[in-house]
Amino acid sequence: MTDEAGRRHRELSEQIEGASDAYYRDGTSPLADAEYDGLLAQLRELEEQFPELVTPDSPTQRVMGRASGDLASYDHLQRMESLDNAMDHEELAAWADRIVRDTGALPALLCELKVDGLAINLLYRDGVLERALTRGDGTTGEDVTPNVRHIASIPAELTGTDEFPVPALVEIRGEVYMPTAEFESLLEEQRAQGDKEFANARNTAAGSLRLKLDGVSVTADKRAAAVRRLGRLTMVCHGIGARDGFEPAAQSHAYAALAAWGLPVAPTVKVVEGLPAVQEFIDYFGEHRHDAGVLDHEIDGVVVKVDDVALQRRLGSTSRAPRWAIAFKYPPEEVHTLLKAIAVNTGRTGRVTPFGVMEPTKVAGSTVEMATLHNFHEVARKDVRPGDTVILRKAGDVIPEILGPVLALRPEGLPEWVPPTTCPACDTALVEQKAGDKDRRCPNHRDCRAQVVERINHVAGRGAFDIEGLGYEAAIALHQAGVVANEGDVFDLTEESLGRVPLFTRAPKKGEEGPQLGANALKLLANLEASKQAALWRVLVGLSIRHCGPSASRALATRFGSMEAIRAATLEELADTEGVGAVIGEAVIEWFDVDWHVEIVEKWAAAGVRMEDERDESVERTLEGLTVVVTGGLQGFTRDSVKEAIITRGGKAAGSVSKKTDYVVVGENAGSKAAKAEELGLTILDEEAFVRLLAGGPASLDG
Repeated sequence: MTDEAGRRHRELSEQIEGASDAYYRDGTSPLADAEYDGLLAQLRELEEQFPELVTPDSPTQRVMGRASGDLASYDHLQRMESLDNAMDHEELAAWADRIVRDTGALPALLCELKVDGLAINLLYRDGVLERALTRGDGTTGEDVTPNVRHIASIPAELTGTDEFPVPALVEIRGEVYMPTAEFESLLEEQRAQGDKEFANARNTAAGSLRLKLDGVSVTADKRAAAVRRLGRLTMVCHGIGARDGFEPAAQSHAYAALAAWGLPVAPTVKVVEGLPAVQEFIDYFGEHRHDAGVLDHEIDGVVVKVDDVALQRRLGSTSRAPRWAIAFKYPPEEVHTLLKAIAVNTGRTGRVTPFGVMEPTKVAGSTVEMATLHNFHEVARKDVRPGDTVILRKAGDVIPEILGPVLALRPEGLPEWVPPTTCPACDTALVEQKAGDKDRRCPNHRDCRAQVVERINHVAGRGAFDIEGLGYEAAIALHQAGVVANEGDVFDLTEESLGRVPLFTRAPKKGEEGPQLGANALKLLANLEASKQAALWRVLVGLSIRHCGPSASRALATRFGSMEAIRAATLEELADTEGVGAVIGEAVIEWFDVDWHVEIVEKWAAAGVRMEDERDESVERTLEGLTVVVTGGLQGFTRDSVKEAIITRGGKAAGSVSKKTDYVVVGENAGSKAAKAEELGLTILDEEAFVRLLAGGPASLDG
């Protein structure tokens, strides 16, 4: 394996994890659906070329998403899997061929629409709704039960029939969404009241479902508005998880039971014979997906499932998805629109990104006015010019992208776009990070207003300190008021300093003199104080070290335990950390070589931010010098906790199997690493033996 392959694998994984985290937490994402799928496909191809890159926590091996700290979280009784995608008819046919190869014939297939909503898991015990969880990472989800009780289509208690009596226990899987008509009505209300409009129906549904209704920041008015939005939501069922007292013979049989119990099932579900009938179903809804009267919601594809449950069990699942189902994704929609201008903005790392400003255009069910152009190189390659009629694609129904100009419609003599040579925020001359770099960056990292504001906002992000009340608007206000020069000042904020920021003050009431500190200021100060106890990996993420995202930060924090130890580590020690490598190791060393970067760390430490994790000194180093690979799922460990268990005992949690591997732990749905371990004659352990190894070291396995 080359260093370049390892670097690319980390880069792709970080992009996918970041987009997934945003998507499942907030209903938003920096990547379009199609872009996300494309990155995942690239990652799979890379892992096929270099199998040693495949690890249990690779995005190709697990269900993406995770529960946040805002809501209580619980484990699903049965894991919620993701779905593999077919991006075209050939991939769908290849999936069908695998079914035939494994079962001897193509069985009856159930077709259903892939609703663009938020996955939900409802647990009913003796017919009564006990808990509603988001999908999270497939194993653990967020508790949104209070919010779900406001959705009329989700019954608090199941009904039963003679044919389908209510089971003692059942998990119902489905999708919560806001119907198109309800979303348009909501937008009309927002326009009439002069409120900011929601971006799209999915974001609105996800945000409403995940809002903590009893949160300290939720006012009575805000709660009432949220409850009204929840009343606009509905649900459609698409599966069953754990159950006791009901065993369906087929997926369609399960749906009949769901309907009998009073749960919403899509009327469009259809069981068909043969791939041509599947294709007919896909083509029909692809053509009529936006027709009034056909559907009441947005879709981004069709899910095809083997109907027979016994065959589903026989086909089984990979580490993240069932082999008996696949999601056919519709191609991104495209329209023509007028490109009025090309503007640029400067991001957190100094990267200057061009974007198109267009005539408002309806595409994929929403109005678009801006679209990405990625970088200066792409603008030149596509030869896009202000005044052009351009092809706009809203890839995956989420993020708009300009594909290129319609040359036949280009006005005669239309000049090429000339990219800026200086930063739009601070007027510093733009540079290449390295020779041949497609990006242009502002090197004024310390003082560039745009970069500073983005970094302050990043400190408060969910991937870093997760500070409620310190968003982008607050970051701008704090910087403009001169209260925060850069992110180093964030934890030094006081009532006195916030009193100089209009955003954090209110008009005086009768008897008061001058502006008064607002409730948002007091809440922010309380949240900042609580955030000082954040785990070390969150502090690392908050520093905006290039390439050092949550995964690498967790690895560094777990191995070294303190900021001081990380700063003192050599490049070899950093690069040798599992999940870090040379590129990130070099970035860490380069970051700490900059004086004003170190000042940020020192300011945070002086303000009381914790710079080391508490370690349990009672844990014996039973795995000192040993390399352990874990493949497949373990009942008693999460992906993160199994790594931590190995590392804190002195072992190395490796991601690939080699002759240097001492033990390979094999869990459920283990992949090719188990076979490779057998081939190399390595010691293979089940979970019970692994627990003994952790407790007593190699000697505990004797006999």
